[in-house]
Amino acid sequence: MLEQLIAQNVWFVAAAWMGLALLASLVSIRLGVSVALIKIGMGVIGGNLLGFQTTPWIDFLATFGSGLLTFLAGAEIEPEALRRHLKPTLVIGTIAFLLPFLGAWQFTQHIAGWELHAAWIAGIALSTTSVAVVYAVMVETGLNTTEIGKLILAACFVNDFGTVLALGVLFANFNGYLALFVAVLAVSLYFMPRWTRFVIKNVGNRVSEPEIKFIFFMLFLLGGFATTAKSEAVLPAYLVGLVIAGVFARDKLLVNRMRSIAFALLTPFYFLKAGLYVSLPAVVSGFVLIVALLLVKMLAKAIGVWPTARVFRFPLREANYTTLLMSTGLTFGTISALFGLTNKIIDQTQYTILVTVVILSAVVPTLIAQSFFRPEVAERGVEETEAALEPVPTGHGTSRAVATE
Repeated sequence: MLEQLIAQNVWFVAAAWMGLALLASLVSIRLGVSVALIKIGMGVIGGNLLGFQTTPWIDFLATFGSGLLTFLAGAEIEPEALRRHLKPTLVIGTIAFLLPFLGAWQFTQHIAGWELHAAWIAGIALSTTSVAVVYAVMVETGLNTTEIGKLILAACFVNDFGTVLALGVLFANFNGYLALFVAVLAVSLYFMPRWTRFVIKNVGNRVSEPEIKFIFFMLFLLGGFATTAKSEAVLPAYLVGLVIAGVFARDKLLVNRMRSIAFALLTPFYFLKAGLYVSLPAVVSGFVLIVALLLVKMLAKAIGVWPTARVFRFPLREANYTTLLMSTGLTFGTISALFGLTNKIIDQTQYTILVTVVILSAVVPTLIAQSFFRPEVAERGVEETEAALEPVPTGHGTSRAVATE
């Protein structure tokens, strides 16, 4: 009777979810572990032991939370930093997508015996990085203000762009809605910096926060066009963040206000909901395949990213840290798996296995990275941090990242 009363009252439901998020924050502070990981773990407990379930309004808040985190991650990629580290960013991001995609595809098709299109979904789902998790970790540790942090976030963008492109090319429904979405997105991206500067200059810094409302309006609008075209709302959010990064670089107060909204209200629902996807009975029954796919993803990332980072003269600790964070997955991984299930490309069992691997890839590499390989630059001053990864000319006129030991 009490459970029914709580489940039917939206305020009790909200209190239960926020209470679990509060507990996750307290545990995170106590253990010194990323709060994003603790929230995912709390979501697993909530879904398997406490009877937590999603509702349409929770689904929306979680989706918007992932989109806003993705937007903020894109906005953290300063254009000048991206230009300085363009070559390592493109190379690391591309390799971090390509090798896991091929590895998971071949493993699921030829060893696990999945059908070709199901194996493509597996490859796409396990090729991703988690912009949301990486960005949350960067903000918590202060690495988002450092050169190494900016480079990792930019490489994550390239990686996930490859994932979205693969999903679009292999499974896109080419129709008028897709063409309309592409046209609206292109126009919006072109004018977004100018529009944002205009709003900030003329009506910004007011109690009613019109500049934040304008950004939310554009994210909602482009998300609507994206979902109508059978795409995902997080894609335009990331691109919008990227194109107005230069505006945000000059208005840190706006960034902090939006970050507060995201981390206080929206991300708890996103990360807790991510944990709900993990079914402990399914994990037990598919344990061997889950572990095998997690190893395939992490090994493929390590084989591609670690040597590449060393070629660009990352110190050993930073190379290890970059490799592990590039091995994470969450937003685009679950989106890809859900796309496969919704379109009957994979079945429920395959979906559960993929989502469990994706969730584990958000937790395991990040936990190892934060526990053993977090760069010392996170605890030094900004000047020393930026000096730790400076671009220097090579013999061919390009630049490469050089770090001091």
